[in-house]
Amino acid sequence: MALNKVEICGVNTSKLPVLSNEEKETLFEKIRSGDQEAREKYIKGNLRLVLSVIKRFSGSNENPDDLFQIGCIGLMKAIDNFDTELNVKFSTYAVPMIIGEIRRYLRDNNSIRVSRSLRDTAYKAIYAKENYVKKNQKEPTIAEIASEIGIPKEEIVYALDAIQSPMSLYEPVYTEGGDTLYVMDQISDKKNREENWVQDLALKEAISRLGERERHIIELRFFEGKTQMEVASEIGISQAQVSRLEKHALRSMKNYLS
Repeated sequence: MALNKVEICGVNTSKLPVLSNEEKETLFEKIRSGDQEAREKYIKGNLRLVLSVIKRFSGSNENPDDLFQIGCIGLMKAIDNFDTELNVKFSTYAVPMIIGEIRRYLRDNNSIRVSRSLRDTAYKAIYAKENYVKKNQKEPTIAEIASEIGIPKEEIVYALDAIQSPMSLYEPVYTEGGDTLYVMDQISDKKNREENWVQDLALKEAISRLGERERHIIELRFFEGKTQMEVASEIGISQAQVSRLEKHALRSMKNYLS
């Protein structure tokens, strides 16, 4: 898949605009009031985000024009559902949605076909889940999804399993400011809540030697089992910054303990 061409879907990628933070905030205020021109400008200002995501799928045989169009659908969904009060960067919110849209497309076009009825059930469940999270700010149970779409929960579980494709925990999700975010960085580490190694005196000493912010991040991540996204929202920085500080803190602790 050639991604080094200048033009994709009639868009000159070498001349894509870049929006400042102030421009983004101003445009989002207009978008909330129904300004379609502001929405179009915001979409164009984030097309580089779509390009960065489709590069992750360079190993596939899909036409980059097709992936770009699908990625743009994910971008538009992210714009329509983004809540500026969540205190996270738009890119952090949008990238997983763009990836999800592309993965759904690739699953539909995979040589190992899943029946249409199973895909329909799975997509109904996925959209019901997205709407529930947007409305209630929490994940729904399978029973709640089943109740919402009127399909037995056993069928929903089976359908969701059928369309899943394996993903490595070390698969890069997005690179921001030189810091790469991986799938594992977005998973809550609940196991470490119970493990007694966090009570080790040497480890406590290593943690006490960290700076205040790094120590707080380590406590939230490994004592309270929060995701990097949750930590970023709580302390008011980007997920990329959390990732960088966490890696630096762990490296410092490792050096002290060794």
